[in-house]
Amino acid sequence: QVHLVESGGGLVQAGGSLRLSCAASGDIFSFNAMGWYRQFPGGRRELVALITSNGVTNYVDSVKGRFTISRDNDKNTVYLQMGSLKPEDTAVYYCAARGEHRYDFNYWGQGTQVTVSS
Repeated sequence: QVHLVESGGGLVQAGGSLRLSCAASGDIFSFNAMGWYRQFPGGRRELVALITSNGVTNYVDSVKGRFTISRDNDKNTVYLQMGSLKPEDTAVYYCAARGEHRYDFNYWGQGTQVTVSS
């Protein structure tokens, strides 16, 4: 069984930075991709960033140039470095993993709240 545990959320002022971490219980190298989703207060959810097992990254347009996703295979951890935060980044951020041969994200963390004040 795979478990994903996020940490690093909190309250930050606009323009500030936060780093989210996602620790996986298993070997993340077996996942074909890992990503960060966020769910806004109104309920809409979007894929913020993903990183494949080959290290290829992709971002939603609204965070390009501000957020960076990375992975540390030795620590079984994926990170989301968030900078130049805006109030519209306020959301619950979820770590997700896509198992080998899967096209959908089938493992999820419990979520961590990020609140950006203006």
